[in-house]
Amino acid sequence: MTEGRTVLVTGASKGIGLRTAERFAARDDVTQLVLVARSSRAFEDAVARVSALNPAVAVSARPFDLADRPGIRGLVRDVHAAHGNVDVLVNNAGYTNPQPIHQIRFEEFERTMAVNLYAPFTIVQELLRLGNRFEVVVNVASTAGIQGRSGWLTYSASKAAVINMSEVMREELAIYGTRVVCISPGRTATDLRRTLAPDEDPSTIMQPEHVAQVIEMLSTDVGRFVDSTNLVVRQ
Repeated sequence: MTEGRTVLVTGASKGIGLRTAERFAARDDVTQLVLVARSSRAFEDAVARVSALNPAVAVSARPFDLADRPGIRGLVRDVHAAHGNVDVLVNNAGYTNPQPIHQIRFEEFERTMAVNLYAPFTIVQELLRLGNRFEVVVNVASTAGIQGRSGWLTYSASKAAVINMSEVMREELAIYGTRVVCISPGRTATDLRRTLAPDEDPSTIMQPEHVAQVIEMLSTDVGRFVDSTNLVVRQ
């Protein structure tokens, strides 16, 4: 990446998103960092923490619930008008409510798909329609999208779709010089993981910082040599 880049990270209030934001904020080739997450005290704290890392990087907070697909268009237009071209997009936001198949409420299935799949699609599509030219798009999927697991139907289905969507994006956006990379983290100590596996000891598995390091690497010149439609990241 060259100097003066704008980076947009979704799901930036904690976990992988926050650690990714911190790594980009510390770089000298980034001038604008746009953080998107649902409105919360955790998000306010995250923005303050990231903003304090590097005075040369302008950090913008965009509190927003990505389940609101019609509203995403307005969010994207506002971001593009205020910050110009988004060079690096990290679609990290995720949601799930794990239930056995006979207990899943369809509204929960819809919300999972809205946040995990429809939101990254809509953000990319709307920015393209505004004339945006990405350098890198990183879509965060999951190893649960490679092999489905009992109780994780909605999450696994949404992440499998993200993996496939990324393959198509990779093919279609190559003509603009855009690299699209999908990464599938394995077991990572995030709040979402605690929802999926509440009895697991988080100290025994991969940490959000480890995944964030991979995401940052993919945005560098070295990342150009990683030729993978779905990069699995796990211990």
